[in-house]
Amino acid sequence: MIVKNNYNECLTNLACSIRKYFGLEYKHKTLDYIDKLLEEKKPENVIMILFDGMGSRILDRTLNKDSFFLKHKIKEITSVFPATTTAATTSIRTGLNPIEHGWLGWNVYIKPIDKTITLFKNCLKGQAETTCEEFLKIKNKLVTKTIVDEINEKGSHYARELFPFGDNCYSDLDDMLATIEKETKKEGKKYIYAYDTEPDFSMHDFCADSDIVKEKILLRNNKVEELCSKISNSVVIIVADHGHTKVDHIYLNDYPEILNMLERTTSIEQRAVSFKIKEEYLNVFETKFNELFGNFFTLYDKKNIIHSELFGDGNPNELFNDAIGDYIAIAENSNKCLITDGDDVLASHHAGYTDDEIYVPLIVIDKTI
Repeated sequence: MIVKNNYNECLTNLACSIRKYFGLEYKHKTLDYIDKLLEEKKPENVIMILFDGMGSRILDRTLNKDSFFLKHKIKEITSVFPATTTAATTSIRTGLNPIEHGWLGWNVYIKPIDKTITLFKNCLKGQAETTCEEFLKIKNKLVTKTIVDEINEKGSHYARELFPFGDNCYSDLDDMLATIEKETKKEGKKYIYAYDTEPDFSMHDFCADSDIVKEKILLRNNKVEELCSKISNSVVIIVADHGHTKVDHIYLNDYPEILNMLERTTSIEQRAVSFKIKEEYLNVFETKFNELFGNFFTLYDKKNIIHSELFGDGNPNELFNDAIGDYIAIAENSNKCLITDGDDVLASHHAGYTDDEIYVPLIVIDKTI
């Protein structure tokens, strides 16, 4: 298969440049142009703001060329595979590829407990109201230590992550940006990572090119420009985890001949769908799948997935081989999602292989001058 993700110039590599600047070990190639900027300017503050879903192609269609974001967009890079928040934000927070950290998608099969888990919600697929205690006991088999954790453990510098959920969360966009400004005034070299759920949250309901989403992106463009006018001795990096595309849904419940072949529910993502096949159907599944869905999805077997390094290079997480199943179907040139019980039905989605989904902007603002 042709791997469209550039694992020499993706979110993982950007994170490795951050690791390098803060004196941490890194396992993958860094981005030399980011390295050069940080080495030459030596900013006290490196600020990374990730706007969920704000893909590069979407940004280009939304903002005019004189906008703050586009004036400072130095290029576009790729997300990791799949282009989805679970995999991509973990790569940007760790400097590891999905094959290494194991956070492969929204729903992932966890072999030690023989269950498919919605990872960010710690629950069984389709049961968000109940925490899966079995998963919590073995969650550390996935990589959970972040760049921020490592910087703070090392003790030479300071790091902080900002989220709109969890302990010590920010309340809204203004609060997030005000907190960043406040952090930059502290003494010493520091790394600040901030995550915003928008415009992804609105895209799922209204699609990427809707007026509501355009307003969300323009607001963030203007608010970040305002922030940058107030800070100094900083390099600000704006990025996204993935883009979006408007989707139509195929309900696997309408195809009992396929469902009957599955050993467990589908997993990973709706546009990058993992299938585990009952042994007696391994010789017929591929033919039947392609007959039904070959116009919308390209089916890759496990051997091809591993050989191609689709999830990046590196030492596989101990849960990886079982998590990918026997096949993964990727929406490469269609707008289709494959859904089963427990999947959300959304107007717009990601994790497929269109340009709108996999390319993200790399926006860099030098405030050391």
